[in-house]
Order: sequence, then structure tokens, then C-alpha cells
Amino acid sequence: MLDHFSVMVRDLPTSAAFYDRALAPLGGRRIMEPGPIAYGVDSPDFWLVPGPAEAAPLEAHIAFTAPDRAAVQAFYDAAVTAGAEVLHAPRVWPEYHPTYGFEARGLPSSGGR
Repeated sequence: MLDHFSVMVRDLPTSAAFYDRALAPLGGRRIMEPGPIAYGVDSPDFWLVPGPAEAAPLEAHIAFTAPDRAAVQAFYDAAVTAGAEVLHAPRVWPEYHPTYGFEARGLPSSGGR
């Protein structure tokens, strides 16, 4: 249903460094830049857009897809190493699908960094 999604960030270089590391296990990479930075596997579907440094953080719930549980664990490990604050470690969530991974906050998506 969605073609792409963008989030405004206060610190584009810091946010990009986080997502460079966190999305790599899922095959995510920078596809378009400079200016806004677009990530994806084959096409740009997740964008980081620079915002004002004084902007208040806004919460965003973003779920990335993973091909299997091993990829979920690798994404989790990379995100934690890059500085994510974990709300829930990877586990099976019966209300979602089998490769749904974990929830975190403090990701530098909408001002968290």
C-alpha cells in the first residue's frame, strides 16, 4: 500500500550513520542522496529528511521487514550496537507475523538524535 515513507530528523549525519548500520543486515542501503537520504533494498522506500535542530522529538512507529528470524536478530544486534534503546527484545508476536522482530525507541528517526 505504501510506496515510501519519510521522517524528519534533527541531525541527519548521526541519523544516517545509525540507519547505515541498523539496516545493513536487512539489505538496506543508501540509494539516494545528498539532501534527503533514501534507504532501500532495490528502491528508495525509507527517507531521512533534515529538519530544524531545535525541533522537538516526535514519536514514530516504523516496522522494517525481514526475510527470517535470523535477519530479525541481526537487525536487532546492529540497532542495539548503533545505540537503539530496546523496549522488547526479539520474540514471536502472535498478533503480528512470524518475522516481526522487536520494538525500540531512541532511534534517530524523528528527532531521537
